[in-house]
Amino acid sequence: MIKKFIDKLLGKSPAAPGGKPNFGKRMEIPVSVHGIDPSLVDDRAINVVRALQQAGFEAYVVGGAVRDLLVGLRPKDFDVATNATPEQVKGLFRRAFIIGRRFRIVHVVYGRGREHEVIEVSTFRAYLDNAAAEQVAGNERTSKSELANLKHAVDSTGRVLRDNVWGPQEEDAVRRDFTINAMYYDPETQIVVDYHNGLKDSKSRTLRMIGDAATRYREDPVRIIRAVRFAAKLSPLGFKLEPKTAGPLVKSQKLLHDVPQSRLFDEMLKLLQTGHALASIAQLKELGLATGIYPLLDVVVERAGQSFVEAALKDTDRRVGEGKPVAPSFLLACVLWDDVRKGWDQRLARGEHSHPALQDAIEDVFNARIGDVSGRGKLAGDMREIWLMQPRFDKRVGSTPFGMAEQPRFRAAFDFMRLRADAGEVDEVLADWWQEFSMASDDVRQDMVDQVRAEQQQQRKQAPKGPRVAKPPREPRATDAAPSGLAEVALQGATDTGGDAPRKRKRRRRSNASRGAGSAGPAAE
Repeated sequence: MIKKFIDKLLGKSPAAPGGKPNFGKRMEIPVSVHGIDPSLVDDRAINVVRALQQAGFEAYVVGGAVRDLLVGLRPKDFDVATNATPEQVKGLFRRAFIIGRRFRIVHVVYGRGREHEVIEVSTFRAYLDNAAAEQVAGNERTSKSELANLKHAVDSTGRVLRDNVWGPQEEDAVRRDFTINAMYYDPETQIVVDYHNGLKDSKSRTLRMIGDAATRYREDPVRIIRAVRFAAKLSPLGFKLEPKTAGPLVKSQKLLHDVPQSRLFDEMLKLLQTGHALASIAQLKELGLATGIYPLLDVVVERAGQSFVEAALKDTDRRVGEGKPVAPSFLLACVLWDDVRKGWDQRLARGEHSHPALQDAIEDVFNARIGDVSGRGKLAGDMREIWLMQPRFDKRVGSTPFGMAEQPRFRAAFDFMRLRADAGEVDEVLADWWQEFSMASDDVRQDMVDQVRAEQQQQRKQAPKGPRVAKPPREPRATDAAPSGLAEVALQGATDTGGDAPRKRKRRRRSNASRGAGSAGPAAE
């Protein structure tokens, strides 16, 4: 309906010069040409497509999943596009949730816990510029729901503010960013629908923006970061940014200043946590975007060559490649550790106590580097725990090791300490000890703690002692009274034993404390 309004009001075809962009020609490519292996398609994505089609809607696997399938990769995520509205999609599935405001989509959830899988379903979007939005909004036949979607859809610069105007598939294709991300695959018929020669660009390994690149970056400046991310991700497969797509990147960078900081923060994490962090940093430098995208990203790029940060980036890429989970808190804790350590050392040099000095240093780093973007929520809490646990790794006697091993963030804090050891900041022996302790049984853990205690006692005995200076006897005072009665007997008893009795009581107290600490480990386990 929206498309008909726009075409009628503008009085020109979508492909007319100076009007809307060329929507392209629909091409249906058979499996004999595109060669997608259907066994690489997720069964749950097929179920979503099938359910929508059986309900009378169009539905396709879309975007990056199709791109990966065309080059023979098994996609990690599957998105589905349909002409059904979010409410209609939600009504077809038992566990489906509508999310988002600027871009409303539906998450169809399969499974539970860590094994759950989400199929993201989006409704075909209309391509809508500001002039068309105003004319459609002024038409008396436009419904209230359509008016709500159109209101402030595009700002005066052409940046899309809201993207919930539904349209046909050809308009949905043109509002996507790259040609290789604008193809639709029907797993039922095995047909690929292509409007912008995406298959051709896929075969030639070309990353090309649909339409005029400068205009597309203005519509959504985050496409600048996406261009870097795709170039880094697909460079091992030989993909390169087309010159007209790469050309406006630097000039368009200033447009990112108007993007909400929270969205830039999320895009930065995608850049660093999709398994191509080092390649993304190399792309930023190569494209002239090493600074100015986001302040915290500037710090990452600047420190990527430091051994500790480089090791963290490599470890993140490795874990993603192995299908293991990664946490942004860990990587950011590694990047900002140098700031925390310097602030901590400065406070210790001023004579402040260690723990509050570390806490104050952490708070200063959050204020200077993170700000309120993360809401000081879970991400900030996890980073704080990783940092605060570092000095506790030096304590390997008593109940401390047992309590440490039970901390929810112990594994992240230990991995952090292990990277510090690899960088030469921590003794390898200490890292090896904690590695063994974390994997040992309760009895072995207690033996390890007892051995450390014995080694420390031996070191204290062997430590050189300086000359002892005898204290001069105290001059008797006039107020001193001579001992008599029970007091004299008690004093004589203490003199006869040479002070042994108090020392024995002290040793017993120490022994009881040791036994209590030893029993705390298994109980805590």
